Amino acid sequence: MSTQRILNLIAIVCLTAVGFALFSQYVLDMQPCAWCVFQRLIFLVIAGICLLANLFRSGFLQKLFAFTTFALSVGGVLSAWYQYSVAANMFSCDMTFADQFMAKWTGLDGMMPWLFGIYSSCMDAKVDLLGIEYALWALGLFVVIAVVALIALFKHEPREIFS
Repeated sequence: MSTQRILNLIAIVCLTAVGFALFSQYVLDMQPCAWCVFQRLIFLVIAGICLLANLFRSGFLQKLFAFTTFALSVGGVLSAWYQYSVAANMFSCDMTFADQFMAKWTGLDGMMPWLFGIYSSCMDAKVDLLGIEYALWALGLFVVIAVVALIALFKHEPREIFS
């Protein structure tokens, strides 16, 4: 599988994760907290980076996109871990990094409330799916994306002699 196909697969996984988050919000009535919507943003940025790589044929640029995907997924791991271990035990996510970033610095919660609206505290957003907290599902998915991005980054692609 080529680096670009791997990146496209990562993009599909990220878009599916955001789609499931929206399904959970609008169909299952699980309202997101600041850290939830911050992780949605990370998934969407990763998907955008991976899809942007389709515009470039350079092996170096493909590897750069894979590295950027890896770095963003590490950020996702850290945010999901913080949500699970710290924020979920707080009465309010107000004034945490995720709240500041989504509401005050970027204004995304106001520009696109259907996608990035913060409607719950972190403690209230602590819900399970199949006995596992959503934050841990996100953490696991970010870990998988990081590993797959590393595979894409270090994948040796044979050079085409006739292009």
